[in-house]
Amino acid sequence: QVQLVESGGGLVQAGGSLRLSCAASGRTFRNYSMGWFRQAPGKEREFVAAISWSAGDTLYADSVKGRFTISRDNAKNTVYLQMNSLKPEDTAVYYCATAAGRALVAGTRFYDYWGQGTQVTVSS
Repeated sequence: QVQLVESGGGLVQAGGSLRLSCAASGRTFRNYSMGWFRQAPGKEREFVAAISWSAGDTLYADSVKGRFTISRDNAKNTVYLQMNSLKPEDTAVYYCATAAGRALVAGTRFYDYWGQGTQVTVSS
């Protein structure tokens, strides 16, 4: 059974930083691309960042480019999201997900397992 468990969310002031972690189990982690998504109240879930199975390639939403960094440690079956220069509009529940394959993709339909989410709140 595949399990993804996010951690690291919390309350931070605008301009601050947080580092999210996602621990994966139940699948050969290194064979799959991974992604981070977020969902704010009343809005659809949106893509934030993705990283290829080898960590050689990354993809970011325009809204976070230059502020967020996705990384992974295949030895620890963990993917990270370093979030700097946080803004109030970054407030959302953040989810990690594992893609169905090795391709670097942004659409939610390409991800087949999801974590339970971790809340990030950025105060102004």
